[in-house]
Amino acid sequence: MNYGEIKTCDIANGEGVRVSLFVSGCTHHCKNCFNDVAWDFGYGKPFTEETEEMLLKALEPDYVDGLSLLGGEPFEPENQRALLPFLKKVRERFPKKNIWCYTGYLFDKELLGESRARCECTDEMLSLIDVLVDGEFVQELYSVALAFRGSENQRIIDVKKSLETGEIVWHALMSRGISMKFN
Repeated sequence: MNYGEIKTCDIANGEGVRVSLFVSGCTHHCKNCFNDVAWDFGYGKPFTEETEEMLLKALEPDYVDGLSLLGGEPFEPENQRALLPFLKKVRERFPKKNIWCYTGYLFDKELLGESRARCECTDEMLSLIDVLVDGEFVQELYSVALAFRGSENQRIIDVKKSLETGEIVWHALMSRGISMKFN
């Protein structure tokens, strides 16, 4: 797997201060994607053990709330295979930090159901993620007023509660005074 960018002090891609990893490779090709250069699986730099250690070091400070995965597309099967072992290390070393993931795939239909995203890693990767922002970016539904998502069709899902209940459970952003309207 390659990655295009790492942000070690990101406040735009999830609650609080985050370390954000932008992986390379995406087959969605959303119109007016903010990061279309990362559609290419070969874009950027190789994701190595040194990269993992650098990310783990960046997650150490107490003021860092967690890790965010973006793309490209983290749930492309080839990216899942590289990310799963890394997410296990993050959970082991930082059990109290949260993991957010942005994906164009729909949680209930494509990640839990049959789709091109499903592989031997999908269920375990989902079990390690706290919050999933799902759905392709849709330019016609874009709004600058949306918190932590680009278009109104995208959902911010509490993955653990959704897996427990078998129904979509929205993430409670009220903890930081952020309200959201879901369609």
